[in-house]
Amino acid sequence: MAQTSNKRRVAENEAMAKVRMLRTSPQKLNLVAQMIRGKKVQTALDDLTFSRKRIAKDVYKCLYSAASNAENNHGLDLDSLVVAEAYVGKNLVMKRFRARARGRGAKILKPFSELTIVVRQVEEAA
Repeated sequence: MAQTSNKRRVAENEAMAKVRMLRTSPQKLNLVAQMIRGKKVQTALDDLTFSRKRIAKDVYKCLYSAASNAENNHGLDLDSLVVAEAYVGKNLVMKRFRARARGRGAKILKPFSELTIVVRQVEEAA
């Protein structure tokens, strides 16, 4: 009574990587994800290397993981990979309070987000 294997979430010419619990707001993370959408993987990795945003280092790791998954797990060609999708989702929000004057408190929200990157192999047009 072996368990049946799960169906693939992406197509045969795609690979995916997902990062949860990134300590940044989804709005800031989406700015970096927007920068790499639709680009070739090597170009996107170069852009993330020289980006001045703090979260770009974590996006780099996720994109590198997606490319490695494509090459090692699915046998796709690394040179013909393109960032097909890069989307951002909300995760939990830590809530903290800061003491203010007259016995009041101010709310501090520390949001987390998650990132999903899908890379797709495209054939070069001759």
